[in-house]
Amino acid sequence: MFRITAPLGLVLLTLISGCGRLVYKPNKQPVAAAQQQMQLIAQQSQEYQTRATSLDQDNQELESLLAQSRQKFQLLSDEISATRGQLKDTTDQLLAMRSTNTELRSKTTSLLASAQQRAGTEIRANNSLLKNLTLPDIPGVTVRQDGDVVRVEIVGDQLFMPGSPYLKDGGEQLIRSVATELRRNFPDQIIGIEGHTDNGPTHSQQFPSNHHLSSAQAIAAYNLLAQQKIISAQQLFVVGHGANHPVVSNATDSGKARNRRLELVVYPERVASR
Repeated sequence: MFRITAPLGLVLLTLISGCGRLVYKPNKQPVAAAQQQMQLIAQQSQEYQTRATSLDQDNQELESLLAQSRQKFQLLSDEISATRGQLKDTTDQLLAMRSTNTELRSKTTSLLASAQQRAGTEIRANNSLLKNLTLPDIPGVTVRQDGDVVRVEIVGDQLFMPGSPYLKDGGEQLIRSVATELRRNFPDQIIGIEGHTDNGPTHSQQFPSNHHLSSAQAIAAYNLLAQQKIISAQQLFVVGHGANHPVVSNATDSGKARNRRLELVVYPERVASR
């Protein structure tokens, strides 16, 4: 029995194939697998890139929403601060009005006590007050007798800024001129400071009604006269009538202007001697 060695077998295989060369066929399966894996990696990379782009857009939208929220929060904070300031101003004005009302009640009580002391005495119209008054001819100022009292009326539009108790240019000097003459003629008479408005709305949160506005205007005049000691504070009291006592109809603009006024009212009663 003969054995064919490896080299000899290769020669025989060559001879049997009928050609003088050796044919080698490589295995293509590993190459195809590598290409498939590379395609899979490229596809996953594209998916990651798409997802990263989407996340970046979401992040930008969230940052925009956060900026808007911060802006709204700042606006709300500013509104709250403004509301607190208005509330404080309103509270201060309310306290001032309460103090004024307390003072008015005290003066009213004193007047009632004085009247009770003179119980049984017949009260007659005191026309001598008007006779004693020598008031220069001042534009915007009229004087009239009203029963026992004398009313010195000043046009409100010459005194105050529209719809407010703030004195305009020339208003302070006008009140001071009238009050100086009243002090000279009536050095110890009771004098009321009465505010009047028309019947139109106030359009103000600070002065929600005409009573608030007319009281504030009367208080402004009182502060001027008392602080500058033009008339003794002991002689004065304050009343805000609002639109309750018009002198003419409010049906026209001129009528409304006529009803917007400040009156300094001289009473026959005198202050107690000090």
